Amino acid sequence: MTARRKVTVSSSIHFSQRSRTLANETISLWNGTTIPRLGMGCWAIGGPYHSGNTALSWGTVNDQESRKAIERALDLGIRFFDTASSYGAGHSEEILGTALKNRSDVVIATKFGNMFDPSTKQALGSSATPAFIRDSTEQSLRRLQRDSIDLLQFHINGHPIDEAIAVFDTLDELRHGGKIAAYGWSTDDPTRAEAFADRPGFVTVQHNLNVLDPAPDMIAVVERFNLVSINRGPLAMGLLSGKFDHVKLPEDDVRSSNAAWLRYFKDGAVQPEFRRKLDSVRELLRSDGRTLVQGALGWIWATSPRTLPIPGFRNVTQVEENVGALEKGALSPATMTEIKTLIGSS
Repeated sequence: MTARRKVTVSSSIHFSQRSRTLANETISLWNGTTIPRLGMGCWAIGGPYHSGNTALSWGTVNDQESRKAIERALDLGIRFFDTASSYGAGHSEEILGTALKNRSDVVIATKFGNMFDPSTKQALGSSATPAFIRDSTEQSLRRLQRDSIDLLQFHINGHPIDEAIAVFDTLDELRHGGKIAAYGWSTDDPTRAEAFADRPGFVTVQHNLNVLDPAPDMIAVVERFNLVSINRGPLAMGLLSGKFDHVKLPEDDVRSSNAAWLRYFKDGAVQPEFRRKLDSVRELLRSDGRTLVQGALGWIWATSPRTLPIPGFRNVTQVEENVGALEKGALSPATMTEIKTLIGSS
């Protein structure tokens, strides 16, 4: 296994007695801290964001409820929050910046690469030029109310590898200048992740992972280079909650679009093939008193010790259900084998 260079930090993370009882699953990060192996994904709390008339968000939000949910996550020991500059055209970062102001015991991960107009909440394409990266970093620092970003991730999934060299050279400059502590790539392509995994500052790859969409090739790269696998889509955009089996979502929800990258939902409804797969393993995910959500997170923890799922949230109830999965822990090897057999045949 390739050795990783750790980024040293002056702060340490401490947990309350309550959080320790929930943290059956933990992970050691690149900065030497050990945290519960669960983060909070902050796309949904960003609020409205569009490309033309197509929604790129999860609808309207209540900022007060978002802050309460973040506070509840902190109370329960969560110390990892993942966002992006473009979520809500900067609004997600602003909410986090306010909620986590002066907290030195949390890790904030954000992303860059998507341009937007904060006044109209419209997407304006993407950029990966050094000048854009530096400016985007400064804007994220301002919104997050931070002097340095703990983890900055490249948000353009399919950017050509040869052109990405300049991107990660720029991130190295920002790291050496103290603007960021570490960096990674949000990509589903193992080849792209592997191309930069031996850089000292490259510590994570964020990729889609859930019981309906295992990613064995990416997990192999993560484990070979001792990266942290940050898992977006751990609940398959909510499908694995079981709450949307027969629901038509509103037009201001990203799951109502016909974007080519959407897999689990089309026109606001769950795709039948994925509902059938969920039905085949529904009871296994509920083993040992888990909810479907908790079973889905337990599947991810059982997949690799390097995984760190980041389910989304919009309210306190969702946070509490997500964090409750830590008490249940990973699914058993026998359950994982049964699920693999059933998913493969469904």
